[in-house]
Amino acid sequence: MIAFRKTAAAFGAELVASTAPPAPAAGEVLIAVAAAGICGSDLHAYEWTPGYEFMASVLPVTLGHEFAGTVRAVGPGVAGLEVGDRVTCWPTVACGRCFACRAGEPQHCQSRSIVGLHADGGFAEAVRVPAASCRCVPDGLPLEVAALTEPLSVAVNAVDVADVAPGDRVVVLGPGPIGLGIAFVAQLRGAQVLLCGLDDGVRLQRAREMGIAHVADLAGEPLADIVARVFDAPADRVIEATGAARSVHDGLAVLRSGGILVVAGIHSGHLDLDLTRFVRDKKQLRAAHDTTARAFATAIDLLTAHAAVLSRLITHRLPLARAVEAFELARQRQAVKVLLLPQAESEAA
Repeated sequence: MIAFRKTAAAFGAELVASTAPPAPAAGEVLIAVAAAGICGSDLHAYEWTPGYEFMASVLPVTLGHEFAGTVRAVGPGVAGLEVGDRVTCWPTVACGRCFACRAGEPQHCQSRSIVGLHADGGFAEAVRVPAASCRCVPDGLPLEVAALTEPLSVAVNAVDVADVAPGDRVVVLGPGPIGLGIAFVAQLRGAQVLLCGLDDGVRLQRAREMGIAHVADLAGEPLADIVARVFDAPADRVIEATGAARSVHDGLAVLRSGGILVVAGIHSGHLDLDLTRFVRDKKQLRAAHDTTARAFATAIDLLTAHAAVLSRLITHRLPLARAVEAFELARQRQAVKVLLLPQAESEAA
């Protein structure tokens, strides 16, 4: 089979010929991957941006942590999964021993690893994963759409962390897949949502097609002016999904006293914060990363109920053999979610 692997601590990744994974060990399953999405984290790993040095010790590794497929084999001791089951994967693998794990909060495990970053992931025709990481998806949910579960669950978690309530004025910064998901979930919960991008015409148009009520490009108007025009009041919540530290500054500037700003982007730079002003305004700064079991289950339910709308997040589908092209496409603002389809090669053979 072929796999898209990070082989060196430098820019890029390689499409390589690889042997099929061995039979699953105890507690594992083997998944035939139907679709795998390219995530911002995959792009960071591909570009070898600061913050991903932790991967150096596990290279070479097959990338890809947003995927769905069909169980091909089941290892000893696995219960609740059978060959032929349609599944997606929560790629966080916790240690199971620390305080967070014992408290039932594996997302806070400091020894956790991620399928596709620490261990071989879904940019291959088949992948071995812990059975405990798998979640079954309804028969009526296309596997391509089910591959959106992990990123949508990240969006659900960000909205949860922001404590978004009906009627809240919510500004979402960044119209990438996570930002679009955040805007959709917040609006579904009854919030007034404003989604902003910067020179993001294609992505903002996709937001309009998904029914996001207020969409704006910061290339033509300052954020403060847009918020005043749309809400006629400061924002109750700001959720940042840009990866640009400047967005946090801009978001705090339009946030009401006592409001909540959630940082969901991964940042290579640092934030210089006027703490005195921050304290006097009583604003709250929170971080949302990864997801939770509840948010993951919610994402599956949302995809099942709103498949036609949420599938609009997918703008490109390419066979795994064109992985380099797909990654270069995903690095541009002309794409939202790019899917790699590993089974396309075997089906064509």
